[in-house]
Formats: sequence, C-alpha cells, structure tokens
Amino acid sequence: MPLPSARCLTASTTIHQPLPPHPYISCSRPAASSRPPPSPKQPSITYTSTTMAKPLLLLLFAAAAVALSSTTPSTAADAGLTTFKLYFHDIVGGTSPTAIRIAQAASSNSSSTFFGAVVAIDDPLTTGPTRAAGTEVGRAQGTYTFADQKTFGLLMVMNFVFTAGDHNGSSLAIMGRNEVLDDVREMAIVGGSGKFRMAKGFVQAHTIDSGATSGETVVQYTVSVKA
Repeated sequence: MPLPSARCLTASTTIHQPLPPHPYISCSRPAASSRPPPSPKQPSITYTSTTMAKPLLLLLFAAAAVALSSTTPSTAADAGLTTFKLYFHDIVGGTSPTAIRIAQAASSNSSSTFFGAVVAIDDPLTTGPTRAAGTEVGRAQGTYTFADQKTFGLLMVMNFVFTAGDHNGSSLAIMGRNEVLDDVREMAIVGGSGKFRMAKGFVQAHTIDSGATSGETVVQYTVSVKA
C-alpha cells in the first residue's frame, strides 16, 4: 500500500485534517549552524584615580620609611645609655692578693701565654686610679682564664658588684675576650640585677698600670649600660 504523501508542518501551517501517525514519517528542523555562539562581551575595567591612589600612597609611605631609616644617626643606638668609669685593681702579689690561680693544665707553666690557667678574682673597684686616691664602690668577682695559645687572651667571666655609691645594691654581669696587650678591649654586659636588671651594653678596658713591679694591675673600665 503506497504511503500517503506528507510534508513537514510548521507553526504557520493551517491543519484542516490531522494526519494519522506513521512510523516512517517524521519531521525534523533544519540543522543548527555549527558556528559557536558569540562570546559574551567582557566588561571593560576602567582605572579611576581612586583605584590608582591607594597603591601609590603605599609606595610613598614605604619610600619615606626607607629614607628615615637610612638617615637615622648611628648614635641613636646609644640613646638611653648610662656611662661611667671605674678602676679595677687586680692584685697578685703581697700578703693579701685578690687574684689567685685555682686551676691549670700540666703545661700551663711552660706555656708562653699560661694557656689553661684559671684565676679567681675578688678585685676592688674604685672611683680613682689608685686605691688611696679613690673610693671603693664595689668588687669585681668571678674568674678569668688564659684561653689563647698565641697571645695573652683572657676569657673574662665576672660580676661588678656595687657596694657603695649611686649603684649600691646592684650588679652587672660581664663576659668576653680580653686581649690584655691591646690598648682598648671591649667586652659585653650580658645582664645585671637591682637597678641594672635586664641590662645590656658593653665595657671598654684600658690598662693604666701593668703591675710588672708592684704586683697590682690597674685597669680603667668605661661602662656603657642600658637597663
């Protein structure tokens, strides 16, 4: 039996009589174009003066900070330091020595630098270069060790214990290398007590009298401390 002719109906077609459904007749829409749909238009970004101002201000602040740090005087690190002088009397001779050797290696006496010898000290600290002319304001208590095989390099570990004067009742803890043949030696203040609690700073040692004839070495200590 021949199939009735049929044509695809569109929405505009007027249907006078419905066609019976048939499995071999179908209507299809024209194939869609293979061209991809146009991309949505991206919004443009307009940089206003407000958008640019914030990073510019940050850059200016950073430049100003660098300029200030580079022009700060080096003496600013010394702000707040208290500086005073003391005279340290290391007495190894006479009837009442204040520095006594307490330990040594077998080779210390034959060493040109007394390497390995350890000396305990309880040395007077005075306001003047001589004990007669100055007032005793404290004691230097601790040890020094001959710690260099080539020169007279001492490891100083001591407290300046103040028993009179402006710093009475306080102390400073000092540690460092003391190369005694140098004109000026610097050692660190690593702590303290009393008015010097949590102290930091440094001392500079300068020998006034080597004690070669008297048995009493006198050293001027300039103390620079911040607590």
